[in-house]
Amino acid sequence: MRHRLRGRKLGRNGSHRRAMFRNMAVSLIRSLRDVSGETGASKTPGRIVTTHAKAKELRPIVEKLITIGKRARVHQEAASQYAVDAERNSSEWKAWRDSDRWQQWAKAVAPALALRRRAFALLRDNAAVDVLFTDLSDRFSDRNGGYTRIVRLAGVRLGDAGPKAIIEFVGDNDRVRQRRAAPAVAAENAPATEA
Repeated sequence: MRHRLRGRKLGRNGSHRRAMFRNMAVSLIRSLRDVSGETGASKTPGRIVTTHAKAKELRPIVEKLITIGKRARVHQEAASQYAVDAERNSSEWKAWRDSDRWQQWAKAVAPALALRRRAFALLRDNAAVDVLFTDLSDRFSDRNGGYTRIVRLAGVRLGDAGPKAIIEFVGDNDRVRQRRAAPAVAAENAPATEA
């Protein structure tokens, strides 16, 4: 019995599933910065094509990673008031390093560093972690969840006829719905009321 065991097995064992979802998450996140001329780059930034079942299992993983990036962003902004712009190992930087402001900066930035290390443990890719903590945390700073969208495709995968789907980040590729103006009600057709 599989009571209280959530998630699809997808015909793989546990380690294979974790590795597959790690690779898919890295591909989705890195597709934001990939240039279309490179080999293996995405045709549309922020979007990958996979099967519908895999996309539904990948979605909570990616959304939790974006939430980690947003939480770290708050700590980084709080630590920036104690930071210094001097070049490393300069006399000004060394004076800052010996001061109490460095202690305050280190204490304020420690949670952000822990969150970055946690994201790296899940992704194991430095470029993807960098995109996550810079681009995606800024992009979704004012959004509370729902960072990804799954769209089913009409075609099926060749070979096994698996239903294909797109998983993408919301925002850039959104279509704008045009509202039609309501027809104007003619004043002559309205019944006249006496006062």
